[in-house]
This record gives sequence, C-alpha cells and structure tokens, in this order.
Amino acid sequence: MGAAAAPRVLRAGKPGSYTQLMRILDRLDELYAIGGGRGANRPHPGAAEDQAHALVAGWMEDTGLEVEVDPDGNLLGRTAERSDVWVGSHLDTVPQGGRFDGALGVVAGIEAVESVGRGSVVAFRGEEVGCVGSRALVARGGELPSAFLELHIEQGPALEQAGSPLGVVTSIVGYARGELVFEGRAGHAGTTPMYVRDDALLRAAAAIFRVSAAAREIDGAVATVGQVEVEPGGANVIPGRVSISVDARAPDTRRLDRLIDAIGFEPRQRTEPTAMDERCRTVLCEEIAARGLPVVELPSGAGHDAGILAAAGVPSAMLFVRSLNEGASHCPEELSSAEDIELAVEILTATLGRLSAP
Repeated sequence: MGAAAAPRVLRAGKPGSYTQLMRILDRLDELYAIGGGRGANRPHPGAAEDQAHALVAGWMEDTGLEVEVDPDGNLLGRTAERSDVWVGSHLDTVPQGGRFDGALGVVAGIEAVESVGRGSVVAFRGEEVGCVGSRALVARGGELPSAFLELHIEQGPALEQAGSPLGVVTSIVGYARGELVFEGRAGHAGTTPMYVRDDALLRAAAAIFRVSAAAREIDGAVATVGQVEVEPGGANVIPGRVSISVDARAPDTRRLDRLIDAIGFEPRQRTEPTAMDERCRTVLCEEIAARGLPVVELPSGAGHDAGILAAAGVPSAMLFVRSLNEGASHCPEELSSAEDIELAVEILTATLGRLSAP
C-alpha cells in the first residue's frame, strides 16, 4: 500500500506540457511512495533506502550519466565531461518523514548536472543517522570534490517569516549526541510505600527539565530529549533503570562546550560547527541577487552531508528552499511550493555552471 496523503505542491506549466519542474515533482512523488505507511519511510539501513537508490540510479542512466556506487554505498552520477564539482544530498528518511528532505537535493541535482553538462550528482547513504555515507567517504580517504553544493529545504520557519523563497547557509551548527542513565530500585507499584521508593524515572524527569533549561541559557543553543527507555517497563513496576537520549546543538564550539557541561553528559558522537565556503556562498548570493530576489543568509540548525565534507576541507555551500507550514519537517506536513523549488533549481544550476566552468 502506498504512502498516506500529504501536502501536495501544484504542478506548473502549460496544459499538455511536461516541464522540468513537473518531472522533479513527479520523481519526488515516486520516492515518497517507497516504503508505504504514513509519510516517507526510507530508513538507513533498509530495503526502502536501497529501492530509492536503485530508482535514482535509473534516472541518472536515463539522463546519460555514468553511474557508480562507491565502497560505502553512496551513489554517484557523472557527466562524460568530467568535473569534480558535486551536487546532491541524501535519500534516506526518518520514520514518517517528509516528501522533500534530502530527496529534493538529489532530484534537483540530476536536473542541474544535465542542464550544465558538467559536474556529478551524489546521493549519500544514511544522512539521518549521522551522515553515515559522507563520513565513511571522508574516513577512508575516498575521492573528494573541488566543491560541493547541497540544495535542501530549510526545515524551519525563518525564511517563511522573512518572506524569502531562498536562503544561503552561513554555517552548520555543531551537535553532540549521547545519553544519560539513572539507576533506581524496581519494586511493586502497589505494595511499595512512597517514602521508601527509589524511582529512576523521577530522576530522569528532573534531568529532562535540566536539558531544556541549559539550552535556554545559551544563545542559539537547542537541546532535545527524544527517547526514553524505562526498565523493567511494566505498568505496575517502579522503574529501576531509565536512559534518556540527549541531542545538543550550538552555533560554535565554545557554546557547544558550555551546553555539554551544563547538561552533564559524555557525548557518544560529536560534530563541530562548520562554516560554509565563502566563494561558493558568494556565487549563490550573486545568482539570487541577479534575479531581483532578497539575499538572506542564515545558519543551519540541522546537520547535513555538506557539513561533513566542509569539515574535511571540501569547499561547500548550501542553498535552502523555504519550508512552509511554519517550517514543518521530519513529518508528512513538510511542504515547499513549486515556485520556490523552481527558483532553487535555477539558482543551483547557474551556480554549478559557474563553479564547474573550465
């Protein structure tokens, strides 16, 4: 059974015509249907992500690109006229995710590379679970481009509030992920008096408030507890052990260190804040301004493959497309308009043409 209904973008173009924009939107629909259920369901690793990569590989071949799969499973489509400027994003999703997150950057990248006739489009593996594909590429010393451009929805409300269809990313925030564990003593929910209880969940609850309070004290920082695991997990058993996840983010290293210390946890995974390349950003801004559009620059509060490549020394830039529905993302209500997408693809294509010119 296909994916549940979600916000749709209106098709542009004259009756009977099949425009580039219509092709992009139709391909997003095809990807959205993979996995079934409510929303987009292509988690990494999994058969649905594999199916998406196979589908996109076919589109690359139809476009005339030479298709490769690297040792880490990343998908790469190259033009005959080789260029080491890459465009792209990812195809995996969170459970019940949105139509545009990641997929738009890959589908639009195919169009940009075909239009320019130079460059390569890449679909990275496992971005939603820590940028698995791009990290693996960097770690093994694989082929790195001279520049990387990633088109992505904003996933927040800033552009919608500013009335701007597009934004150029200045930097990608750093983030730290880990957990806090609280030990107590399990016992019978009916026979253990309140005054002798050692309830691990009460300690965890206090820590959840502390996580939020710590982020509120640091400008630009955010922190989230998204998972709680209670043991033994019985409705009539006092919790004896509780673990909570922690996702902490801040715009620079100093503030990220402060946030981690204030929360009091040891991150299992940490990614430093990363600035986008000034030259690539300038070209994006110039192309936006040349079309009479407002030039809005903003940081990204979410991690992206562009951040991993930038940290490895690859000149990287990101173009954000306005997210509607108050910036809804990672959910079926995720929405960007056809008009904004069309503008974004035009800007991406022009920027790729300039950066990949001989």
